[in-house]
Amino acid sequence: MRLETLLPLGKVDPGLRAPDRGLDLAAVAADARLLEEVGYDGVAVEETKQDPYVVMALAAAATTRLRVSTAIAMAFPRSPTITAMSAWTLQKLANGRFTLGLGPQVRAHIERRYGLAWSAPGPWMREYVGAVRAVWRCWQEGRALDVKGPHYTLNLMPPLFNPGPIAHPDIPIHLAAVNVQMCQLAGEIADGVRPHPICSADYIANVMIPQLRKGAARAGRSLDRFNICHKPLVATGLSAEELALRVRDVRARLAFYISTPSYRPAVEHHGLGDLARKLSLLARAQEWEQMPRHVSDEVLDLFAVIGTHEEIAARLLQRFGDVVTHCEFSIAVTGPGDKERLAQIAAVAHAQPSDGVRRRLTGQPT
Repeated sequence: MRLETLLPLGKVDPGLRAPDRGLDLAAVAADARLLEEVGYDGVAVEETKQDPYVVMALAAAATTRLRVSTAIAMAFPRSPTITAMSAWTLQKLANGRFTLGLGPQVRAHIERRYGLAWSAPGPWMREYVGAVRAVWRCWQEGRALDVKGPHYTLNLMPPLFNPGPIAHPDIPIHLAAVNVQMCQLAGEIADGVRPHPICSADYIANVMIPQLRKGAARAGRSLDRFNICHKPLVATGLSAEELALRVRDVRARLAFYISTPSYRPAVEHHGLGDLARKLSLLARAQEWEQMPRHVSDEVLDLFAVIGTHEEIAARLLQRFGDVVTHCEFSIAVTGPGDKERLAQIAAVAHAQPSDGVRRRLTGQPT
């Protein structure tokens, strides 16, 4: 299991009640250099309050080895050509270290935040990824651009707007997924999958990976180089008091995730459909403060990894070492001691490589 982090470096998801000040753009370069120095494999950023392509450009320009990824960028609000250009530019800047993580977003956001007409995300994402790659082939190989489908017609690429070939044109595409349809699609057309934090290790192993293999079989392709990049729910702290605060925050975040209908398959897999429906009603009534108390310690332990800084790397490895290839995690670095702890966490994660996930992906006995 390779260890990566999701910027901002020192931030644990704040829960529903804590204010989120967002990412400090001025600190991105220094944070990325620190991660490279202490032994992390990569850094990623999600699309919430900042443009992930801009943030990853800052990280790429400040490093030489660290992989940079969008985790994830919204696909549908951007045209495939715009996404292709952003990824092409970043891959050139990063000298081959960029991974394009894409997500579909749920219906309410597509319609009411982005102002687009809703369409079934599976067929839409299939066409979208194909269109992005067609634009890349046009630039790299000089092929005529000829995309025609229900969502996109692309057939114009004048020389003025063609950036031409780059040294590392094979940009990996990872797809965000929870349900079986998107997992099958990722196995069929993508280079990796990004399970939502609500996806437990058991759900990844027994639902997602079999569906990935089903999609790969449909396409006649191997998953021997396929990646599963996960950002699990993590509560960690230097002391018991700090850990208790983080547990409170993660419990609130988990309550929100469980309440979201789009994530229901990962919740119902554990027989928690009644809890999900109860929390959905509270969310609809905007009773945010009441939601966390319905998440028991047993449910919290099922979805979240909890431990002090000294414990957390081993616990992450134990929980996810055989079901994911990359795990995203970070702690706050406020001084030399924190930096040393971060390096130790990275060392523990790398010290015990496991081929369990590769065996699962390729259908071998585990």
